[in-house]
Amino acid sequence: MSLVYTFVSVIPQEFVYRSFFFKRYQGLTSSYIIFAAISAVTFSFAHFFLNNTLVFILTFFGGILFTSSYKKHGSLWLVSAEHSAYGVWLFTIGLGDMLAFPGGPQ
Repeated sequence: MSLVYTFVSVIPQEFVYRSFFFKRYQGLTSSYIIFAAISAVTFSFAHFFLNNTLVFILTFFGGILFTSSYKKHGSLWLVSAEHSAYGVWLFTIGLGDMLAFPGGPQ
């Protein structure tokens, strides 16, 4: 389950919301704080279909965290591992259903 989640969900998300987003839109503002907020809001809206306020809030803060990590290290693989670890942790503590992971509580 963790590998499927990582390769099917996390890596594509990180490619779009970190690698592509940074290359394409970082020049929109000279303020890193504004850029990080825009990136986090965009990442949150990618999870909007889950129709859950808590997911929206968690993904906003996750977006800030992952944006900061990507800016600091410049590694898509590192931020993907971090994203995957947090996602698997949420599944492990029983929040998988909220995040639409397969096998979550019914």
